[in-house]
Amino acid sequence: MTELAVLALAMLATGCIAGVLAGLFGIGGGIVIVPVLEATLGVLGIDPAIRMHIAVATSLATIIPTSISSALAHHRRASVDTTIVRRWVAFVFAGALAGAWIASQLHSRGLAFIFATLALLVAIKLVFWPETRNLTTTVPRGPLVPAIPASIGALSSMMGIGGGTFSVMTLTLFGMPIHRAVGTAALFGLAISLPGTLGYVVTGWGDPRLPPASLGFVSLAGFALIAPATILFAPLGARIAHAFSARSLSIAFGAFLVIAAIRLFLRAFAG
Repeated sequence: MTELAVLALAMLATGCIAGVLAGLFGIGGGIVIVPVLEATLGVLGIDPAIRMHIAVATSLATIIPTSISSALAHHRRASVDTTIVRRWVAFVFAGALAGAWIASQLHSRGLAFIFATLALLVAIKLVFWPETRNLTTTVPRGPLVPAIPASIGALSSMMGIGGGTFSVMTLTLFGMPIHRAVGTAALFGLAISLPGTLGYVVTGWGDPRLPPASLGFVSLAGFALIAPATILFAPLGARIAHAFSARSLSIAFGAFLVIAAIRLFLRAFAG
């Protein structure tokens, strides 16, 4: 019982941290949730072959309420670009659904390496050249542009994150102010977490290796402990974000990406 109580406290603490990160940077908190859940499942003796699947799926499930809470907080501050949301949301949704299926076909170390490389490159840009010219002054339009939100949805779903890491870096490169990019990314998190979670429920349905209280690869126990804390703490993160200047928030987000990239590189090169 003592061990289970410690694990429960660890999940609650993870939810609090993830909630603040969701509001601060427009992310769903998966960067924190996935590794902690994977380690927790290891302590519980869950089959290593499906631990990462459960961690990613449960992370996406917790991102659903987190994204709603964070997006509402940013919307009240008029920092959600509804025009971009209407243009991109269907492609983000479709990409996330596809990503949940693709994840079962690819090795997680390869995905971690790709994500870490992209995150590190954008972090360097945000930290050292936050005021430099972006790729464009406005978000582009054209027949090939839908591939961008679809890729954001797919990659985020495969990694168990809410898409803020990819969305914010993309929107800022297209000239969107950092505060507006963060708020918009929070709403994209909902378009990623809903179909992504559904995909993991379907692909994990009936697996005999799953722990009790699972819905496909989604751990209902993990969801019940983490989700409430993320909802409560996401508005705090949004308030902190609006206390920063645009330059300070760019540097802070860049620093966060460096930390995330280092962790993912270590995972990618681990035996």
